[in-house]
Amino acid sequence: MAAVKPKYPNFAALKSTTVGNDTQNRITYFNDRILDAISLPERFTFPFYYEPHPLTQIAASELQDYLESQTDMEHNFGLIENQEGIVIGKMFGVLVVRDANGKIGYLAAFSGKLAGTNQHPRFVPPVFDMLLENSFFLKEETILNSINSAIETINADPQYHRFTTELEQFTNQSQEEIAAFKKQLKANKEERKKSREAQKNNLTESEYAVFEADLIKQSLRDKWELQVLINKWKERLDETRLQLARFEDQIEALKKERKEKSAALQQQLFEHYSFLNKDGKTRSLQSIFSETVFGKPPAAAGECATPKLLQYAFANGYEPLAMAEFWWGTSPKSEIRKHRQFYPACTGKCQPILKHMLEGIPLDPNPLLQNHGENTILKIIYEDDSLVVVDKPAELLSVPGIQIQDSVYTRLKTTWGNIEPLIIHRLDMATSGLLVVAKTKEAHKHIQRQFLKRTVIKRYTALLSGLIQQEEGEIRLPLRGDLDNRPRQLVCYTHGKKAVTLWKVVARQTATTRIHFWPLTGRTHQLRMHAAHELGLNAPIVGDDLYGTGADRLHLHAAYLEFVHPITRETLRFEVGESF
Repeated sequence: MAAVKPKYPNFAALKSTTVGNDTQNRITYFNDRILDAISLPERFTFPFYYEPHPLTQIAASELQDYLESQTDMEHNFGLIENQEGIVIGKMFGVLVVRDANGKIGYLAAFSGKLAGTNQHPRFVPPVFDMLLENSFFLKEETILNSINSAIETINADPQYHRFTTELEQFTNQSQEEIAAFKKQLKANKEERKKSREAQKNNLTESEYAVFEADLIKQSLRDKWELQVLINKWKERLDETRLQLARFEDQIEALKKERKEKSAALQQQLFEHYSFLNKDGKTRSLQSIFSETVFGKPPAAAGECATPKLLQYAFANGYEPLAMAEFWWGTSPKSEIRKHRQFYPACTGKCQPILKHMLEGIPLDPNPLLQNHGENTILKIIYEDDSLVVVDKPAELLSVPGIQIQDSVYTRLKTTWGNIEPLIIHRLDMATSGLLVVAKTKEAHKHIQRQFLKRTVIKRYTALLSGLIQQEEGEIRLPLRGDLDNRPRQLVCYTHGKKAVTLWKVVARQTATTRIHFWPLTGRTHQLRMHAAHELGLNAPIVGDDLYGTGADRLHLHAAYLEFVHPITRETLRFEVGESF
């Protein structure tokens, strides 16, 4: 999840004026005024959900000033108009550390490469730099490039193109000629059948025998001519395939060699990415991910900012105290990243690595394990023998989670005793509002069918962190899960599922817009994504700590629900106002 975007305290303007004294000046020390004003963290940051410590806020602010001053940096973050190069925003990280002499400073890193290289002043190096001159990676990459070049040369060979074209032409021509000849033979057969019927009563027995023998000869001749035609084309096609195979066998052999070398290179890279922890224990990338559901490391694992920072700290005898990561640049088209905003370490790539690297280091409590809905009240709006409609408070789960059992389901189960609550639909934990739960299988089946047929009317009220100029509209952005960063979602036109939302402005305040949403589909985080994404309304819901900025709560409320009662067939309508 995303961290709460901090309100910078007054001391954020203080600067760390001392540059580090390690051999490469990777560390920047805080001055005494900052350290006198701010207490050190008691525990290390929980990397996957945090509010940045004030020292990391100051470090990030200084790093952002540094990035803004680098006007000659070749990397295009999309922040300078008409700058050349592909636009690539980046995640940057800072790590507050204590050195061997007890001095407090911070390190900085970026995820992946910056301007095509891993080596930049002020930033820690990667865990393993595959781009170093004469490295095994570059040598193997040269070999792989030569294989690719050889494949391209064969593909561009005029003879290869000629044989490919001829095979296609001969195949089509042979099929057409054989089909036409077979059609003629069928007509000949039909003509012989008519002749037999015509001559059957006109010829003597001996004359008919001679006549029949002649027809048989015609039939055999037709079959022989068909076979001659088939053999002619087979011989021509086989000869062309043989010529073509000389090229295709070479391509196949080169592709096989490339695949084997790529796999070997990848395995070698996995072994060279070796991660330290505070006790000096090392584990390779392959070893770490062999214990996960992935079985092997995902692409770019180990290249994120936080593992780089911790690796450098442990290798140089620094004690890590706090971390933070922020996004710099324009957002990718598929996801939602806000310039300068803090974000957590990713789960898919970083969580297994950081589990090893942070072993034995006391961490801040995991907020995701805290039941923030514990003392909330679940209001019953309507109840009969078939169903119940509740007003779910924000932060209460709809169904039990892995770590937290408290939910709408468990509370109703406790109240009902022998009656099993049958959940028909869900609301995100952070979303409040109307939820219908069935008491019987028949009611569950009937109402669920209404949801599947999209005849249930649902209306949400949200407060957006921005002013929406249009009055109403429709958003169509297909969504899929972000496998590297669950539970975040991505906009994906290739593999995403259809997601459609109608919206209408209700009211505008100074810097916010109150809006009604009608989701016509039910995708995970649909309203949150459609509100925050730049191709949607480009205004995150207030309090959205995944796609916007956290607050006291997510300002999203399921305010209206309309469906047909499974027994009485009466149309039921419920409306509950929001509390924001």
